[in-house]
Amino acid sequence: MPAFGFALLVIGILLVVAETHVPGGTLGAIGGLALIIGGIVAITSVGGPVALAVPVGAVLGVGAGGWTLMVSREAARGPRRRLRTGAEALSGRVAIVRRWSDAAGQVALDGTLWRARHERLDGDDGAGAELREGDRVVVEYVSGLTLCVRAAEDWELTS
Repeated sequence: MPAFGFALLVIGILLVVAETHVPGGTLGAIGGLALIIGGIVAITSVGGPVALAVPVGAVLGVGAGGWTLMVSREAARGPRRRLRTGAEALSGRVAIVRRWSDAAGQVALDGTLWRARHERLDGDDGAGAELREGDRVVVEYVSGLTLCVRAAEDWELTS
């Protein structure tokens, strides 16, 4: 009988850990139930009193339930997080002009120098040549290893 209780404990732990990789709540709930039953069976089968077995089972169940709740909440929040890596994450960021000539130059963004060119928008009068060292620009998009930028507006510099 103790082997059955310990087997349920091991199965419960495996199911709770599996919940981390396949979040949804079901595996964690079943794992928590297996931990509760396994804890109670293991303690009572080795001669422990029921007064000890039930609180231990309850603590195991609460721990597994808390773990399942935390994993499920993180999994639900995951898709809403903003992309923080790759070329797509550079769009909208503010950079500082380090060198500029005509419509191209270099800008500093997060401590890295990037090649940049002026992004001409509809209604733009070609102000890319007016950029000078120290000016702030906004990254519109990335083309290869070149940032396409435009002059930053005042409201973009406040945040």
